[in-house]
Amino acid sequence: MMQSTPKSLRLQIALMGRTNVGKSTFLNQVTGQDVAITSPQPGTTTDVVEKPMELLPLGPVIFLDTAGIDDRTVLARERIDRTHRVFDRADVVVLLCEADQFDVPENDILRMAAERNIPVIIAVTQADRQSPSPAFMAQLRKLELPVLVASSLNPADRDLLLCDLRAALLKVCPETFLRPPPLLGDLLPPGGLVVMVVPIDLQAPKGRLILPQVQALRDTLDNDAAALVVKERELAFRLGQLRSLPDLVVCDSQVVLKMVADTPPDVPCTTFSILFARMKGDLQRLAAGAAAIDELRDGDRILIAESCTHHPLEDDIGRVKIPRWLRQYTGAALNIEHCAGRDFPADLAGYRLVIQCGGCMQNRREVLSRLDRARAAGVPITNYGLCIAQTQGVLRRVLSPFPAALAALDIAARN
Repeated sequence: MMQSTPKSLRLQIALMGRTNVGKSTFLNQVTGQDVAITSPQPGTTTDVVEKPMELLPLGPVIFLDTAGIDDRTVLARERIDRTHRVFDRADVVVLLCEADQFDVPENDILRMAAERNIPVIIAVTQADRQSPSPAFMAQLRKLELPVLVASSLNPADRDLLLCDLRAALLKVCPETFLRPPPLLGDLLPPGGLVVMVVPIDLQAPKGRLILPQVQALRDTLDNDAAALVVKERELAFRLGQLRSLPDLVVCDSQVVLKMVADTPPDVPCTTFSILFARMKGDLQRLAAGAAAIDELRDGDRILIAESCTHHPLEDDIGRVKIPRWLRQYTGAALNIEHCAGRDFPADLAGYRLVIQCGGCMQNRREVLSRLDRARAAGVPITNYGLCIAQTQGVLRRVLSPFPAALAALDIAARN
C-alpha cells in the first residue's frame, strides 16, 4: 500500500514561508483533510507537521508543514531552528507568500534553498481574499520558478490546485528521486540469485525483518532475481547445497566476519549497510572516510549518528558494539559520543571521525547533507557497515562489488 511506504522513500516537500501565510491551510487543502491546526494566532504551528499522501504520478510523498520563518513568539528561536533543519531533508520547497508580499523572509528561503541546490515552487496563497497584482506576478516570473496561485476558501479549487502542484513538482523533481540510485539490482543478472544472511537477535522486530532487509528483498524481485534467506550459522551449509554458486551474498554487518569466512572467494559479497551507503549517500566518500579509522589516537572524539531513536538494548550496535570494536581495533582511548534522530550537531569541527548509521530511516538528501557538513568541517565520515568491516579486517573484501569505492579507500589510505 502507498500509505505503508517508508518516509525515507517518499519525496519530501517542505511548506515554508512567513507566519500566518497559510501553510497549514495549503496543506489541508492539498490533502483534503484537517491535518494541521489553522488559526489567525501567529505561531500556531509549533513543530514540523508531517503528512504522507499519494500524489500520482509521483507516487508516495510527504508534506512537511513548518513554523513561520519570521516567528516572533516566545518559542520563536527553537521553532525557526527546526524549520531550518528541514532544509537538510527537503527534496522540494514550496515557498508560500501572500499577494504582493515578497521581501526579506522569502528571499532568505530562496537563498537557503539555493545553497543546498533544493528546487523551489512559489505558491501565492489566499488569492480569493486578495488577488495578486499583475506587477507582482511579473516580479515572481522573473525568478524563473514555477508559480501557483491558491485559494483558501473555495474547496472546489482543490482539484485545480492539485493539478498545478503535480505539474510543478514533475518539472522540478530531483532526478535522484525519479531515478534513484540502485540498491542491489544492478549487481544481479536477470534470473540471478542473492543469498541474504539475516541474523535474528534482540534488535530484530518480533515477527518481522528490519527495513533494509525488506527493501533488499523487494529490489531483488523487482529486478527479476531470486533470494535465499538464511541465518548466519546456516550459510555454509546452504551454499554447499546449491548446484551453482550465487551471484551475490549480502549480510547484516554484525555477522560480516563469519559471512566472509563462509563465502567462496570468487563470490562477490557485501553488507546491507554498505548497499544503503551507496543508495542513500555517496559510497566513495564514505569508503574514503573508513580509512581514517587507522589514524585514530588516544583522546580523539568520535561521533556515532543514529537515524532512528530506538531504545538501546543490551549489546546495541551503535552504543555498545561499534565503540567496543573501535577501541579493540585501534587500541586507543577514544571519546565516543552519540546523537540520535535528527539531532545532528551543527558544528563538527571538534570530531576526528563521524560514523553515520545505514540511514534506512532517512531520505537520500538528508544523508548527503550530513556528508556535505562533514566535508565542510574537514572531518572524515563513514557509516556503520564500512566501519564494522574495517574493524573486522574485511573491508576490502566487502567492497569488491564496488571498484570505485575500493579505489577511494586506497587513495585515502595512502594520503
